[in-house]
Amino acid sequence: MHETYSQIVLPFASSPELFEQYMNASGGLRTGMLMEHLDSLAGSIAYKHMLGPSVETLGRVQERGFYIVTASVERLDMLASLYPVRDICLSGQVIYTGKSSMEVAVKMEALNPNRGEETLMLGRFSMVCRDASTHKARPVNPLIIDTPEEEVLYKMGESSKNRRKHAALQALSRVPPSSDEAAELHATYLKCGQEDDSLVWSDRVWMGDTLLEKTMLMFPQERNVHQKVFGGYLMRLAYELGFANACFFMRSHVTFHSLDGISFTQPVPIGSILRLRSQILHTSPPGTLPANVHVRVVAGVVNVQTGREETTNDFRFTWARDDGKSTPRIIVPKTYQEAMLWLEGKRALEMGAQIRGSRNRALGGEK
Repeated sequence: MHETYSQIVLPFASSPELFEQYMNASGGLRTGMLMEHLDSLAGSIAYKHMLGPSVETLGRVQERGFYIVTASVERLDMLASLYPVRDICLSGQVIYTGKSSMEVAVKMEALNPNRGEETLMLGRFSMVCRDASTHKARPVNPLIIDTPEEEVLYKMGESSKNRRKHAALQALSRVPPSSDEAAELHATYLKCGQEDDSLVWSDRVWMGDTLLEKTMLMFPQERNVHQKVFGGYLMRLAYELGFANACFFMRSHVTFHSLDGISFTQPVPIGSILRLRSQILHTSPPGTLPANVHVRVVAGVVNVQTGREETTNDFRFTWARDDGKSTPRIIVPKTYQEAMLWLEGKRALEMGAQIRGSRNRALGGEK
C-alpha cells in the first residue's frame, strides 16, 4: 500500500506567480481548481499501483493493454478554511482493491511554517480498470498490507465500497421513500405546495425555478490521456456553476462544505457541446443554523444533428451561507421526480451534518 503513496506541493505562499493563477475574486484560492488537481492525482495513483512505484511515464494505452477511469467520487469534505493562503500539499494512496476496482484516498493539507500540517480536505475516489481492446473489466494488482495502520485503511476502503453498494440499493430510483420521508414531504406540500397559497409565496421557491445552466464547447486543451475531456476539469466547471446557483438562492456568499458524490456515466468527447444544468435540491429549514444548501449539477453532451442530450455526469455539492443568517427561502418540488430529488438532497444534508458532527466530536476529544 505504501508504494502507491504520491504527493504534490503547490507553493502558493512562496510563489506569487503560482498564486496568481489560482487566485479567486476574494484574494483566496479557487477551490474548484484544487479539486481538479485531486482528481488528477487520484488517477496518477491508480496508474502507479498498476504499473509499479518506479514508473515515470504511462506510455500508450494499446502498449500497456489497459486504461483506468474514475467510476465515482464518494465524498470530498472540507475540514478547515483555505484562508490564510499557505503552501498546499495534495497527497493520496490506494487503500483498497477489488477485482477490477481501486479505492483511492486523497488529502489536502496546508503547510504552516510554525505549526506543521493542517488537514483541509479529505476524499475518496473509486477507480476502475478496463481492458484496452475489449473495454471490459480487467483485474487489478492485489494490495499488500504491511502494517496495522494499513489494515485500518484497507478496512476503511472496503467499508466505503460496501456503503456505496448499500446506498445504491436504497436509492429512490429503486425503492420508495421511507414513511418518515413521505410524511415530511406531504407536510411540506400542505404548508407550501398549494399554487394559490399567497401567504407563503415570498418564502417559497419552486425547484424548477432554480435552474441555472451553461453550455460550452469542449476543446482539446482539456483532454486526458484517453483523448477525452479530463474529469477534473468537468468537476471544476460543475463546482463553479453550483457555487453561483447557491449564491443566487441564498442571496449571500457561501462557503464550500462538501462534494457529496459524483457519478461518471460516460466520457465527454473532444469537440462535443456540453450542457451543464444546476438546481437547488434542498436547504436547511428557515430559522436554523448553519444555513446549508444542497445543489445538483448535471452534465450532458448534446447531439447537434438530433438535438438529443445524453447525461455524462451527476454532481452533488453542499455549501453554507457564511454571513450567520438562516436560509431565506424554502425549496418546494412540483413533480414526483422533483420530490425524489428533494428527498435525495435532504438525505445528503443529513449525512453531511452527521459526518461534520463526528469530526467535531473527535477534535473535541483530542483537545
